Amino acid sequence: MLKKVFFCCLICLAHLQVFALYLYVSPKGNDANPGTKENPFATLQRALREAREIRRLGKQLHPNESILITMAGGFYQLSEPIFIRPEDSGNFTSPTLIFAAPGEYPMLSGGINVNGWQRAQGKIKGLPKNAKGKVWVTDVPVIGDELLDFRQMWVNEVKAIRANTMQGDSMSRILSWNHHDESCMIPKPKTGDLSQVKGMEMLIHQMWAIAVLRIKSYEPKGDSVKLTFQQPESRIQSEHPWPAPFISKKTGNSAFFLTNAIQFLNQPGEWYLDKVARKVYYWPRENEDLTTARVVVPALENLVKIEGNAENSVSNIWFRGISFIYTSWLRPSQQGLVPHQEGMYMLDAYKLKVPGTPDKAGLENQAWVGRPEAAVKVSYANHIHFDMCRFQYHASTGLDFVKATNQDQVTGCLFKDIGGSGILIGTFSNESTEVHLPYNPKDPNDICNSELIQSNLITDVSNEDWGCVGIGAGYVKYIRIAHNDISEVSYTGISVGWGWTKTANAMSDNHIVANKITHYAKHMYDVAGIYTLSAQAGTVIEKNYVDSIYKAPYAHDPHHWFYLYLDEGSSNITVKDNWTPSEKFLKNANGPGNVWENNGPMVSDEIKKAAGIMPLYQYLLVDKVANQNNQPINH
Repeated sequence: MLKKVFFCCLICLAHLQVFALYLYVSPKGNDANPGTKENPFATLQRALREAREIRRLGKQLHPNESILITMAGGFYQLSEPIFIRPEDSGNFTSPTLIFAAPGEYPMLSGGINVNGWQRAQGKIKGLPKNAKGKVWVTDVPVIGDELLDFRQMWVNEVKAIRANTMQGDSMSRILSWNHHDESCMIPKPKTGDLSQVKGMEMLIHQMWAIAVLRIKSYEPKGDSVKLTFQQPESRIQSEHPWPAPFISKKTGNSAFFLTNAIQFLNQPGEWYLDKVARKVYYWPRENEDLTTARVVVPALENLVKIEGNAENSVSNIWFRGISFIYTSWLRPSQQGLVPHQEGMYMLDAYKLKVPGTPDKAGLENQAWVGRPEAAVKVSYANHIHFDMCRFQYHASTGLDFVKATNQDQVTGCLFKDIGGSGILIGTFSNESTEVHLPYNPKDPNDICNSELIQSNLITDVSNEDWGCVGIGAGYVKYIRIAHNDISEVSYTGISVGWGWTKTANAMSDNHIVANKITHYAKHMYDVAGIYTLSAQAGTVIEKNYVDSIYKAPYAHDPHHWFYLYLDEGSSNITVKDNWTPSEKFLKNANGPGNVWENNGPMVSDEIKKAAGIMPLYQYLLVDKVANQNNQPINH
C-alpha cells in the first residue's frame, strides 16, 4: 500500500511539473527582473509575491496548472524569516512548488559570515597561558546599531565549541543544592579568578533533561564556590521537582560544566564572545586556516514560517531539494533554560503541598511549558510537503508542525547538526494549560493529524539541549512515522505522547513503523529508542529496529535505559514485531489495553533488514554520523 501511494505521488509530481507556470530565482538575479529563466528574481520572497499576485488576479494560470518556483544553487542569506500565508496557498491540482534546479543546491541561510580574523596580539586579560599566541580575534558583527548575540559558531561547516570547563566528555559534579536560597555549591574550578566575570553560565545534567542557568554571583569559599543564578530560571530550577538537581552518594551528584568565559578558552576548536570589547576569539583546529575559512554565526531564529489561522489555512505548498541552514535561539541567554521534557521549557513549576488534581489524585507537581524555536515552523496548514530537503546547523528544532496541521509530508530529508530536536509535531500543552491535564480541544482541527514522516535521516541532533529527541510528537492522531533512520541522539529516538494521563484525550491511531534507531542516549537516561506517554487508542508500534544504546557517562541510574518504554498513562497501544537485542522494556504506570507481541531478538531478520530508509532515499546515509568518540555501547 505504501509503495502504491508513493508511486502515485511521483506520477502526480511529474504531472504538476509538466503543467506549470515557471518562476525562477537565483543568487545572481534581481528582484526588479520579471522572474524568467534568463532574468530571474534574487529572492524567494519576491517569487512568492509574484505567485500570490498571479493567483489573486487569476492571470496566466489554468485550473490544473501549478506554479513552479525554481531556485538556482547557492546561498540566499535572509535578513528576516520568509512568511508563507493563506494567500500563498495553492490547491490539490495547482500547488505552489518551490524546487531546487536540477543538480543544484539552493540554501536558505540565517547565518552571517564572520571575516577579518587576525592572530591575537598583546596581553588578553583572562586568557589561559596555553592559549597565548594560538588564538585569533575579529570584530563581532553588528546589525544596524546592535551587536549580534550568538551561541553557536561554525568553521567550514563544523561546529566550534563555546569555551567551557569540560575536558573531552569529563565534567565535574555539584557538591550540594540549596533549594531555600536557590544556590549551588561546586568544586572551585582550576582557572583564574572568575568572581568578576559577567555572562557566565552553568549547564547541569539532571537525569532526562539539562538546565542552562545564567550565573548571578560567584563566591569562592576555600576549595569550593557558591553560585547563585538569574531570574526567572533560579526560582524555577529550585522549585520544580522533576527533574531536579541530583544528589546521590551511590551514583554521584549531578554533573555540570561552566561556559562563556575567556578563562575557559584553553583548547583548539573553542571560541568566546566578548560583548563588552565587541570581539570574538577562536583557537583554530589543526586543519583550519582562518585567512581562508568560512566562519558563520546565526542571526535568525526562524527561516520560514508557514502560518494560517483557524478561518484560513495555508495549503498545498511543496518544497523539494531546498536546504535550510544556520539558525539561532537566544532564550537561554535571555531567560535561562529549565526544560521539563523533550526541550519544552518551564514557564512555571513547583511541588504541591497537598497532592492531587481532578485528573490525577496522586500528582504532586505542576508545570506550564513553552516551546523552543524552530528553523521552519508550520501552523494551521495542510498538504505541506518537504521532500529531499536538508535541515542543518540549527541551535534549536529543525522542523516543527506546531498546531492544526494535517495531511503533510516530510520525506527523504536530512536533519543533521541540530542543537534541539530534529522534528517536532503536535501540541505539548498550551502555555496556559498545566502539562498533566489531558488535551481535548473544542475544535478537533487544532490537532495535528494524518501526517507522514518517512524515510528521513536524523543524525547528530540534540547536541546542545541533551534532553531533546530525534522525532517528538505531542497530542497527535493518525500520524505515520515510518522508515526513518535516527542516530547520534543525546536522549530518546522517537517520543509519542504527552500528558502523563490515562484519561482519554485527543491522541489516537498513530503508527510508528519500521524505523531504525541506533546510538541514542549519548548523555541522558530514563530513556528509550521509542517512548510513549498517555492514552492513545489504536496506536501501533511495529517492525522497528532498536539497537546500540550508549553508556551515558553521567547517568544517575546506569540501568534505567530501555529499547521500548511505555511511560505513565500509556494505554491501548499495540507493540509488536520490534527487533531489539534483548527484551529490555519498561511498562511504567500504564493504563489498560496495551498489547505486547513478539518483541526482542527472536524477531525475524527480514523485519530487521527492512527497517530504516527506503531504497529511493538511501543515498542520504552518506551523511550519517558515526560514533566519533568511540563511546561505549550497552549490549
